[in-house]
Amino acid sequence: MAISFSSSSIPFHFPLAFPVAIRSRPLISKLQLFTKKKPPRFCCQSSSDSNEDYLLDAPVSVGDGFSFSGGKYSDEPSPADEWFKQGMIVKAHPVGGTGEKAKDPIFGLAMGGSSQATSDLFRWFCVESGSPDNPPIILIHGFPSQAYSYRKVLPILSKNYHAIAFDWLGFGFSDKPQPKYGFDYTLNEYVSSLESVIDKLSKDRVTLVVQGYFSPVAVKYASTHQEKLNNLILLNPPLTVKHANLPSTLSIFSNFLLGEIFSQDPLRASDKALLSGGPYKMKEEVAMVYRRPYLTSGSAGFALNAISRTMKKELKTYVEEMRKILMDENWKVKTTICWGQRDRWLSYDGVEDFCKESNHRLITLPMAGHHVQEDCSEELGKIIATLVSKRTGI
Repeated sequence: MAISFSSSSIPFHFPLAFPVAIRSRPLISKLQLFTKKKPPRFCCQSSSDSNEDYLLDAPVSVGDGFSFSGGKYSDEPSPADEWFKQGMIVKAHPVGGTGEKAKDPIFGLAMGGSSQATSDLFRWFCVESGSPDNPPIILIHGFPSQAYSYRKVLPILSKNYHAIAFDWLGFGFSDKPQPKYGFDYTLNEYVSSLESVIDKLSKDRVTLVVQGYFSPVAVKYASTHQEKLNNLILLNPPLTVKHANLPSTLSIFSNFLLGEIFSQDPLRASDKALLSGGPYKMKEEVAMVYRRPYLTSGSAGFALNAISRTMKKELKTYVEEMRKILMDENWKVKTTICWGQRDRWLSYDGVEDFCKESNHRLITLPMAGHHVQEDCSEELGKIIATLVSKRTGI
């Protein structure tokens, strides 16, 4: 028995029993995307190369690994493999729970290895660039994304800093345990896990760069660890009351049944979730890295479903708390808000007023969307380097 439905003029067909819960690799059908009109071309002001990865009308190249154009697995090295080779696995934050092996919620069968937690500490995927002797800058991606989003920022910062980007638990190449089996994906857990991984990555004071919906988590961590931070740079954080509501593109993953299905669909969980936040699209080889976790097992989808439910339930409280922290007279961390003004999820209304009232610096990037580090990576890298070096003149 199966269930069929259509979305955005694309037919989807999924078995009713959620086979991804018991398979190590879901079956991917041949899918093609069509657009009726070709939208106008936009280009970041920092981009001088017409072949940038993140252009609205970028040509679709032949994909490596799983290919949606070919519907098969390639024997050639994939972009995700190449990215993984640049990183390392760091163990941080104790695994909770009883230690019982994760089982799928439908049949009670043991899940694949990617849905299981280790017996002691979680495994985090990190990529570092630059000398460890230089001041550390930790780059934190948003929801939903990966450390890969900072791939072009890392080499810019590496000249004078030790730049490190990591995948949150539940994303990219980091651990993605089945909820209730070691990690429940609550925002409080993310705060405590962030403390663990930062302590593991650096014993010195650090600069934190945080993007999007995970900004409130980082601010709450920073509120009790101000002595650990030199700078805090927030990229399109949810700052206003209206920002506390997830866009429909993301909140749909929290829905009963439908969210569980969509979170296992790489086109929705990765492509649409990333691209709807701004006016740009990615080349196939870049999109393949973001799709990879959803193509190799069902664990990324289970995590996305759990995180979406948490965000929908807890984000409002965390945004309110973040606003209070950043406006408190006891807040001593040098804080900068970088805002991509083409953000389709978070309105710019109220951002300028908040920064004036809280006396935090505001830098606008007119050509960037929600994912600033993707849209204007070179420009952002230079902005971060300038802020950390305490120079002026941005």
